[in-house]
Amino acid sequence: MPHAADASAVDRLHEAHDRILDQLARVIVGQQAVIEELLISLFSRSHCLLEGVPGLAKTLLVSTLARSLDLSFSRIQFTPDLMPADIIGTDVLEEDRATGQRQTRFLEGPLFANVVLADEINRTPPKTQAALLEAMQERQVSVGRTRHALVDPFFVLATQNPIEQEGTYPLPEAQQDRFMFKVFVRYPSFAEEFEIARRTTGLPAEETRPVLSAADIIALQRSVREVPVSDHVVRYALALVRQTRCGEPGVPDFVSDQLVWGAGPRAVQFLVVGAKARALLHGRSHVGIEDVRTLAAPVLRHRIVVGFAAESEGVTPDRVIQRIIETTPEREDELTRDPRFQTIFAS
Repeated sequence: MPHAADASAVDRLHEAHDRILDQLARVIVGQQAVIEELLISLFSRSHCLLEGVPGLAKTLLVSTLARSLDLSFSRIQFTPDLMPADIIGTDVLEEDRATGQRQTRFLEGPLFANVVLADEINRTPPKTQAALLEAMQERQVSVGRTRHALVDPFFVLATQNPIEQEGTYPLPEAQQDRFMFKVFVRYPSFAEEFEIARRTTGLPAEETRPVLSAADIIALQRSVREVPVSDHVVRYALALVRQTRCGEPGVPDFVSDQLVWGAGPRAVQFLVVGAKARALLHGRSHVGIEDVRTLAAPVLRHRIVVGFAAESEGVTPDRVIQRIIETTPEREDELTRDPRFQTIFAS
């Protein structure tokens, strides 16, 4: 059995979680699930894709989060004419007036920030999306033959509008796979919207105060990676992901009928590290099945592709994921003794 996580690491991250929520609550009403998934992604050293209609305070949430973490923030409005140099930066030629010598200097673009909001990312051409992809994956940008390292921590939050699709460039599956979560930002409840109307039509809210520095966040990200996880939890995460791969041995018939593409190994990695971060945020030194189960939908929904026939019947990725969860045993003995899962684990 793996040893429990260090008690001090649990206390530090749990305390940080409460302090951040306290600061966000001064500006943001509701959206607790969205905030938790953003924090899990941040402390897992990953990126998030947000999808929601306009006016749900996505930009305000991200900028407030950056201020509460004492991080530099940059917002990029993606448009069809946006070029890679507009987000990466460019080399400029400068002349020294004293000596008359000329030399090039790299002028950093908006990607050189700790928190980058890529607003309406699907409105920009593939060339610019590819430049962002390199930054997300390699944490660097390339200008000519020179590579420039990005600041650490580096956290990309991209938004998509699910309503307007005309004139957009859908994200390639390879780029979607780089995002740890796809988070749905939904309409507020009546009580939340009542509070929003009351709060935003009065005097401005009090200032958000930074509660964590960049160095603190890097240390907490390291603590998340150090959390041990049992073989059973890893096996359960594998069971969920491998069941999305239609046509493979042991995969349920409903998956083969409804999906045309399943999730890759990166989904398992994000499920496990995300479960570690969630456990620490909730003040626990051990990772449980509940942590994996809770994160299954945001991790998998943008990594599986529903077939046309199933989609026309109203089948969504979330429905498929929920059904997979319902048909997967949680207890270790039941999971390992089930003939179907024995086939999946042996393949």
